Amino acid sequence: MPVLLAAAVAFGAVVVGLLVWPARENQAPAPVPAAAPGAPALQYFSGRAFDTCEAPSAAVMRAWRDSPYQAVGVYFGGRGRGCPVQRELTPDWVASMHELGWRMLPLFVGSQAPCVIAEAKRRYAIGRTPGPQGTQEAGDAVRAARALGFGEGSPLYLDIEAYRTDDSGCNATTVSFVRAWSREVRRLGYVPGFYSSADSGIRQLERERRAGTEDLPSVVWFARWQGAPALDTESELDPQAWQPHARIHQYAGNVTETYGGRRMTIDRSAVDAPVARIGGA
Repeated sequence: MPVLLAAAVAFGAVVVGLLVWPARENQAPAPVPAAAPGAPALQYFSGRAFDTCEAPSAAVMRAWRDSPYQAVGVYFGGRGRGCPVQRELTPDWVASMHELGWRMLPLFVGSQAPCVIAEAKRRYAIGRTPGPQGTQEAGDAVRAARALGFGEGSPLYLDIEAYRTDDSGCNATTVSFVRAWSREVRRLGYVPGFYSSADSGIRQLERERRAGTEDLPSVVWFARWQGAPALDTESELDPQAWQPHARIHQYAGNVTETYGGRRMTIDRSAVDAPVARIGGA
């Protein structure tokens, strides 16, 4: 067991440090550590998170401080974002939520796999030059993150919705885009994360990891709506892949909950991963 794991992370606590990847036998190397030497120390969170399409108002977020959730997924950019109008999402909102104690997981919904399943996402298909397109959208993501106050050392989670894995050309295009996006995000001082369904994007990412593919995301956020968290037992991932502190499991979706008299429809996640650094914090 790695030294970093020897100190258990208390539920809801934040741990600051560098990702350490455990050694494997007969396995391809894991993605490179998320933080380069001299980069800001990463901030980790272990506990529950929710995400919803549009950033909630400050009043709702204050009411939900009494909920089991201590982190929130924020859809901060990308041409494929489901709620492009984010009325509440401003630098002041980000700073205020941080002061309230919320940890943040920035999500970027850019171009999607050419064989994406959701019809509404097909208009955002990756084009004929996935590498340069991934690099360009990574720059867009970093600029949008900086504008909102997400500082260097923050994870930026690329959202690639479920797609068909029986299309080899689509797989190759998507992987090329994701690698270029991850490489550029890392070069610009941020942590490349990746969100997708366990049975499509995550499955393909694990295949690439086993093959020794470089420039993969440093953190995975996998969606498998099974009702209960399974951070360490996802069947599509080797038990030691993206460990420690580099996994999020979205285990339920489209559920409605009420706290403090405020009702929201959300997706639920269990987190053991980096969260955003706000300003110089």
